[in-house]
Amino acid sequence: MTTERIRARLTETLNPELIEIIDQSPAHAGHAGNKKGGGHYYVTIVADAFEGKSLIQRHQLIYQALDDMMKEEIHALGINALTPSENSIGN
Repeated sequence: MTTERIRARLTETLNPELIEIIDQSPAHAGHAGNKKGGGHYYVTIVADAFEGKSLIQRHQLIYQALDDMMKEEIHALGINALTPSENSIGN
């Protein structure tokens, strides 16, 4: 399952203290990217690796971790990348 592969890749690369993945693909059924098999996902991830990084740098770290998956398995990816001190979800 793609959500589990996303979780495994991000966990291995960024060692997050929190990761939540929402598969929004069913809401996009019929969309061109979805027809080709690429899913729509939203990721909330809290990791020390984001400390001192800009929003763009945080997204780049995630895209690097998911590199080959972004070509076919993932059509759209929403990202909420936080440091532990920015996280209000687990607090």
